[in-house]
Amino acid sequence: MTSFIHDVLLDLKDKHQDVSNLTFILPSKRAGTFLKSELSKVFDKTLFAPNILSIETFIETLSNLQQLTNVELLFELYKTYKAYTPKNAQDTFDTFSKWAQILLQDFNEIDRYLIPQAHIFDYLSAIQEINHHHWSLEENHTTLIKNHLAFWKQLHTYYKGFTSQLIANGKGYQGLIYREAAAHTEAYITSHSNTHHVLLGFNALNTAEITIFQKLLSSGIASIYWDVDRVFIEDTQHDAGLFIRRHKTSWKYFEQNPFNWIGDHYSKDKHIEVLGIPKNVGQAKYIGQLLKELNHKDHLKQTALVLGNETLLFPILSSIPDTIETLNITMGFPLRLVPLSALFDQLFLLHRSHSKDYYYVDVITLLSHPSINMLFIDDMNTNHAERLISYIQHNNLVQLSEEQLYVLAPQFKPLLTLLFESWNDTPKKALDRCTELIFYIKQRLDSDKVQHRLALEYLFKFHTIFNALKVLNTEHAYVNSIKTLYSLYKEVLNTETLDFQGEPLKGLQIMGMLESRVLDFETVIISGVNEGILPSGKSNNSFIPYDVKRENGLPTYKEKDAVYTYHFYRLIQRAKNVYIIYNTEPDVLEGGEKSRFITQLDVEGLHTIHHRIVTPKTPKISLALKTIKKTDTVLKRIQEIAKKGFSPSSLTAYIRNPLDFYYQRVLGIQDYDTVEETIAANTLGTVIHNTLEDFYTPFINTILSEDIIKSMRLKIDATVTKHFKNCYKEGTITKGKNLIIYEIAKRYVSNFLNYELQNIRKGNQITILALEQKYDIQINVPGISYPVGLTGTVDRIDRCNDTLRIIDYKTGKVEQGKVEIVDWEAINTDYTKYSKSFQVLMYTYMMHYQTSIEQPTEAGIISFKNLKGGFLKFAKKESTRSRKKDTLITSETLAQFETQLHKLIQEICNPDLNFIEKDI
Repeated sequence: MTSFIHDVLLDLKDKHQDVSNLTFILPSKRAGTFLKSELSKVFDKTLFAPNILSIETFIETLSNLQQLTNVELLFELYKTYKAYTPKNAQDTFDTFSKWAQILLQDFNEIDRYLIPQAHIFDYLSAIQEINHHHWSLEENHTTLIKNHLAFWKQLHTYYKGFTSQLIANGKGYQGLIYREAAAHTEAYITSHSNTHHVLLGFNALNTAEITIFQKLLSSGIASIYWDVDRVFIEDTQHDAGLFIRRHKTSWKYFEQNPFNWIGDHYSKDKHIEVLGIPKNVGQAKYIGQLLKELNHKDHLKQTALVLGNETLLFPILSSIPDTIETLNITMGFPLRLVPLSALFDQLFLLHRSHSKDYYYVDVITLLSHPSINMLFIDDMNTNHAERLISYIQHNNLVQLSEEQLYVLAPQFKPLLTLLFESWNDTPKKALDRCTELIFYIKQRLDSDKVQHRLALEYLFKFHTIFNALKVLNTEHAYVNSIKTLYSLYKEVLNTETLDFQGEPLKGLQIMGMLESRVLDFETVIISGVNEGILPSGKSNNSFIPYDVKRENGLPTYKEKDAVYTYHFYRLIQRAKNVYIIYNTEPDVLEGGEKSRFITQLDVEGLHTIHHRIVTPKTPKISLALKTIKKTDTVLKRIQEIAKKGFSPSSLTAYIRNPLDFYYQRVLGIQDYDTVEETIAANTLGTVIHNTLEDFYTPFINTILSEDIIKSMRLKIDATVTKHFKNCYKEGTITKGKNLIIYEIAKRYVSNFLNYELQNIRKGNQITILALEQKYDIQINVPGISYPVGLTGTVDRIDRCNDTLRIIDYKTGKVEQGKVEIVDWEAINTDYTKYSKSFQVLMYTYMMHYQTSIEQPTEAGIISFKNLKGGFLKFAKKESTRSRKKDTLITSETLAQFETQLHKLIQEICNPDLNFIEKDI
């Protein structure tokens, strides 16, 4: 395969052109690098390199203007806007920046296409006046409508003031530079009459470029080479040849001069595969696999990987096989996607409210960011950021002040000040703080510059951004809030890229679609070929309506699509192997179904297209339940647990799922300690338990009376509040959901006391015998040689008339059926049905084992969500449907329970029975 650039150089050689004296003008700088490389292949003698310019550099040379950045232009335009707009109708800079971007875009298009400014602005103003007659038929328009119409009438004034100001300072935006370049072309031709210019590889040209090129050609100091295939020129409907067909028929130059060139490359045999792959990461992984195969076949010397979706760069870099030693990345990686970007986003988020108290999630997120977290590691390798986070979570701190943070980590006060001292809605302070933080991080990374080379590169880029914002803010002083500063920061960040260094002419070439201009490769891989990506689809981010654009020759989405159609087809024009990859399951925000380009390839019928859907290999997942072997270490741990004592909750955890017992009791894995923004159910339960314990403790061994209960009612507010403060630490209970839960806790206690009062009024004599009674007993379990303990705490033991009652409080809802048992064998296996029965029976068993009380005994639950059910007594039934219940717990009942208890403990301690996961 010979490339387009190679063919052009051969043609120039055949025409005996002195290449050293030529000026080449190309669509991109990258094309210039390849041109230099091809020179050495075509010319076998030593020569001076010709002058090689990208079109942007050439146009800037013609115009004598220097291009400003988008943000610099925004400030300059605001200066003009303020000068020509009455003070009472002026937008703030923040509001202005939202619509000014669109206006700059329109100015840019109008100038690039050399549209008479007065004409189009008057036209737009007239359209708005017509529209407003439909809005309001009244003669007296509202202030809003008046201001709106005034804005449209002022557009030409804004344009004239803005462009005059820029030209006077030798500055410009792209469109203005193009317009000025077109105006200065004759002067350039006069001063460069002895220099021959070679224009090559162009396609879509704006009116300014067309004017400049035609003047250069007609003056005889230039020649032009097009890279287009006969298929695209002859098919009048094919968008790949749309622009070049227009140039061929409309340029006077081609009436007398040959059209160079129309090629015949596209129709030649090609191997084209269209691969549908689910998700972006799937594309990245498959590309890695494909590159490995191509590298094995030694195809990478002439291979380009073109990314339709440029966010795929990092996933693809991670997927490139180790066997590929050389690659070159032309495209820049968007700076907004690097990890450090998230740090400054979080910093702005933290300070956006200008409050002295910070939301704990914002604080934890900031402290957890790797670039910040490492700054809190001291010389003893203690991570104080983790200690701060742990303290916040343990003490339930939902809102924190900077003073609290200073107290928690006084040795890091300078760093905490840098991060958390209020910016007071002052942009200058914000910029200073961000710059200081960059140097703080740099100081830590400087200890190992080789290891942190990439991170230091990120820091330098962000330092550049904040410096630029500082300069602009100092010069113009329009940014007066953190909100506006953040919008500007995001605007700058979105245009910044991290450029890679590589060998431009060796190995695998990775690039975006626009970087592929003028370049040719034998093997081309194009990813992200989906609608909305390639082509990007309709977008009308402009003040100029579609029909006005069409009338004035301004580009619309159709022309934009045609640009990408040309690039897509030009890439595969000379290629021998083409792999087109699309996402079969795209995100609707990032693109739709497979691209129309793929359908077009099929419809053309020139090539055999091999379609495949590629899916990752899905391993067969075994449904076998997880098994944990009881090793010597595990058995030793079980002995320790047995000696300390099995609790009802640990045994019911085993019944629910042996793996729960293994994780919680054997391994000792605790639940992650998090901040309770909303009071959790277990916290509510603890508060109610502790409140009732406080109420009843003074009346142990006393017969409860109405007066006693009534005295308790007076203390509900104070006692519940006290226990919430103890349990909920520094969390607030004065607003939101927490206030509702706080009121529910008081209502539960109040309802329970009412229930108690009703029982007393019915003539029941209730005597509190014990509260939060803890039991620790040792039992002998057949077959187990070591001591086995049982431990547990009973919420309440009382005597109601002549019956002893063991009571467990539940803040959740429990029905009577949950404390009834039919089959003793099932109590060890069915957690859902019998866990409550198991719990209250174990309390009763421990009490009787320790005290051998000989009196009628009942055990059960009082459910605060089911107080109407009263005391839900444990009952033994003969069958599920039987109405006959035995609620008294006899020695026979306890003997039956003991049998099942022994079985359960024997199973846990048996070295030959592994912990087997339950299929729940």
